[in-house]
Order: sequence, then structure tokens, then C-alpha cells
Amino acid sequence: MTAPVSPSATLPPQQPPPHGDATNGSQYRSLRPDRIVETAEQLTRRIAERFPHSGLVSVSREVKQVANEAVARTDRIREPNYGIRFVVAALILLLLGIMIAAGLSVRWKADQNDELFVFEHFIQSFEAGLGSLVFLGAAIAFLASVERRWKRERLLAALRELRALAHVVDMHQLTKDPQSLTRSQPTQSSPQRTMTTFELGRYLDYCTEILSVIGKIAAIYVQEFPDADAVEAADELTRLTNDLARHIWQKIMILDRATEK
Repeated sequence: MTAPVSPSATLPPQQPPPHGDATNGSQYRSLRPDRIVETAEQLTRRIAERFPHSGLVSVSREVKQVANEAVARTDRIREPNYGIRFVVAALILLLLGIMIAAGLSVRWKADQNDELFVFEHFIQSFEAGLGSLVFLGAAIAFLASVERRWKRERLLAALRELRALAHVVDMHQLTKDPQSLTRSQPTQSSPQRTMTTFELGRYLDYCTEILSVIGKIAAIYVQEFPDADAVEAADELTRLTNDLARHIWQKIMILDRATEK
């Protein structure tokens, strides 16, 4: 009589996970600009196929273009600007040279005139030297931050473009009222409403997707340049896109309830 075989004995030996699988989640810890560009391109194709003659297609194409520009801009922001660094280094060396020359001049005067070591004269010279050192330190700190402030201004300008695009998307959905499908009393100035219930739902959904892509483009910028002012501006833009999308989703919910009746 043979001994019973343990179920675990019949299983193939477990192989160690392939190299890199243990850290496979690391790819989700940062945004990939190329994937956001692909999402924007696919979204543009979807809108063009569904609403080829709508203004939303042009907006989505503009968002796709901005996404492509964001990749190039973040590369430039991440790379050091050697031109600015060279000018800043030259100015700092010039300031240091002036201070050294001033110190040597004081030393030469001290050798020629013993009055410098009189207490009153020494205090005056010490205060003047201390003030010069403070000025020198402030000037060096200002020059050292020139590159960062230049990059920050460029990034904030890009975020202002995204903010404008978010408001443009909101303008395109402004007249898309789901209640007009069931209770419509148009006037001469009312916009033409030719969409079906399904088309209106898809149109509003596309608007929320564009707003989401805009928020992700803003996140790309601050991911490569984690400046405090830039991060705050990107967070404010994200809050704006979320608020606008929330208002659109309220319309979608009203539309869903209308179709259920």
C-alpha cells in the first residue's frame, strides 16, 4: 500500500518572480507624459468620430497640442540652463572680486594710517564691512535663484494657458441643458439643440474627460519642477477642473434620470 501523496507535492516548484516584478508598482508612482499624450490623442479621435463638426473637436485638438508641448517644456525645465548659470557665476565672481579688492584697500589704509585701529574708527569700519557682507549675501542669493525663478515664470505661464482651456471647455457645455430635451420652449436667441439624449450624454462625458486631461497636464509640470508656487498653482487648477467636471456630472445625472422615466 502506497503512502498518500501530499497535494503540495504534486504542484510544480514555484519559480522566483521575474526580475523587476517586485517593483512593478513603481511605474504607477509617477505620471508618464507619453501616456497622457496618447490619451489626449485617442480622446480627440473619439470626439471627431462622434461629433466631427462640433467646436469641441477643435478644443480637444488644442489640448492634444498643449500636451505635446508640455513634454518638450518639461524637458527644458528639467535640464539646466547653462547660459543663465554662466552669467550668474560671472556676476557672483565679480561681486566677490569687488569685496576682496575693498578688503585689500582697507588693509593697505590700515598699514598707512594707525588711526584705523582707534576704537571709534574701528567700529565705523566694522559696521560698514558688516553691511557690505549682508548686501553681498543677499545679492548672491538673488543671483543664485535667477534660474529657478525664470523656470517658475515659464511654468506658471503654461498653467495659465491650461486654465484658459478649462474655461473654454466649460463654455462649450454651457448651453447643453438636459432639461431642454423634455421641456423645450426656445426663443429666437436660443441655441440650436439637435442632439439626441445619447449624443448629449456623450458630449458632456467628453467634456469631463478633456478637463481631466488638462488637470493631468498640469500635474506633469510640477512633477518635473516641484516648486512651491508652481505646485500651489497646479493644485488650484486641478480644483478648478474638478469643480467644472462636477457641474457637468450634475447635468449627466439629470439626463440619466430623465431617460429612466
